Amino acid sequence: ILWTFSIYLESVAILPQLFMVSKTGEAETITSHYLFALGSYRGLYLLNWIYRYYFEGFFDLIAVVAGVVQTILYCDFFYLYITKVLKGKKISLPA
Repeated sequence: ILWTFSIYLESVAILPQLFMVSKTGEAETITSHYLFALGSYRGLYLLNWIYRYYFEGFFDLIAVVAGVVQTILYCDFFYLYITKVLKGKKISLPA
């Protein structure tokens, strides 16, 4: 039960940071890099689950659902990161 709770908590733990970025309308460069690294980490987990399913036959529904939820939460941020930060601009959300 505790493991399941921790997996689900991890998938939504980023919401306060994403909320503050959207509330203030901008993010510092280091914060945006940090959020992108966390999202990339989860994306790599998704690739790991696909690999394990095809080559080991292992499938963990709880972990996959939580990972998909977290990745969906990051999608908007990923778009902003790629279009702004990688071009050397600061993330600034529309008001």
